[in-house]
Amino acid sequence: MPAYGLIPFILMLGAIAVLPLVAEHWWEHNRNKGIVSAILGVPVGVWFLMHDAGHVASVGLEYVSFLALLGSLFVISGGILLRGDLRATPLTNTKFLALGAVLASFMGTTGAAMLLIRPVLRTNSERTYRVHTVVIFIFIVANCGGLLTPLGDPPLFMGYLRGVPFSWTFGLWQEWLLVNAALLGIFYLWDTRIWAREPGEAKRLDETRVEPLSVVGHINFPLLVGVVLVVAFGAHLPVLVDTGHATFGLRELAMFGLAGASLALTPKAAREGNAFTFGPIIEVAVLFFGIFLTMIPALVYLQENGTSFGLTTPAQYFWTTGSLSAFLDNAPTYIVFLELARVTVPDAAGVVGIPAEVLVAISTGAVFMGAVTYIGNGPNFMVKAIAESSGVKMPSFFGYMAYSCAILIPLFVLCTVVFFR
Repeated sequence: MPAYGLIPFILMLGAIAVLPLVAEHWWEHNRNKGIVSAILGVPVGVWFLMHDAGHVASVGLEYVSFLALLGSLFVISGGILLRGDLRATPLTNTKFLALGAVLASFMGTTGAAMLLIRPVLRTNSERTYRVHTVVIFIFIVANCGGLLTPLGDPPLFMGYLRGVPFSWTFGLWQEWLLVNAALLGIFYLWDTRIWAREPGEAKRLDETRVEPLSVVGHINFPLLVGVVLVVAFGAHLPVLVDTGHATFGLRELAMFGLAGASLALTPKAAREGNAFTFGPIIEVAVLFFGIFLTMIPALVYLQENGTSFGLTTPAQYFWTTGSLSAFLDNAPTYIVFLELARVTVPDAAGVVGIPAEVLVAISTGAVFMGAVTYIGNGPNFMVKAIAESSGVKMPSFFGYMAYSCAILIPLFVLCTVVFFR
């Protein structure tokens, strides 16, 4: 594979990173995202169909499995409406974030973020200072909380599809606990200080406008459990198509079926209260159509040339995977370094042919550092948009990075010292 075969992949990821900044209004239409994906991805797919159709078939099945998981979690979580308005004290906000840190691993960062962001914004609607709460919400709920299962974050699900056992990520609990506990502690101290600066009128309004939490759309909770069980035990379900590298079967059909059941059974008021639309998942589908196709030559190139990259230690994999995940999308970045690690240490014992400590570094780097920028992980921009629609003036792209660099980078240095020396 010549080096210029990487150009479509680089252009695809560059479009995702740059176009929202320089052509915001044009890029916000999913049709235009689809045009970019088709222009860059279809020629690559056609070329590989002519030379290696089996490779395209495997990637196509992985794409369908990827959408089955994200789509089912998005649809089912969108049918759960949390109503209410609690007192926006530092302790209440910290409890919301702690709940999100747990839910993110079991209903996905997208599902947990969409479930909790509106109740958090309603609870804090009377407060004057809210930006810091949304920023830490993105850090924890939309990213760092999703480390413990393949359901949590798209990179981990892609690893699951490529042979990483479902239960393996449970072993990342120490990394999960260190980062999320530190973020919760930082937030509590930060919010306590800001709470003391809140105007008296804001505090009085917050005390008088209290409404207990209630839930609409209970039927979706067993459906969420169903998705977890389907993913966890999917390897034992019948397979309808098997390319040798990817499969399609009852696992994917069951996830689509659970999403369909949610659409049919959820009370209309729940989705209306969540302002639910299919726009975000359509955006994911059209962008990843291009990513999956343009990624094919990049993976082939890594398989042929990966040993020349010079990455050998877990710390190098953690920072390199994470740095690219911050500015590109963390799912394809994870796959690239997963394949690179296979090539670099092909004879090493461990998980899917990769030493366990290297796989830990790749996984944590992709998940944690997806929080460094708005474009590192899909839910980041979704949370930002919902917050702005609720009147929160969110920081700019580089303003957000000022928060993330000040708070997250020191934590990642700590992770390196503790786990990847």
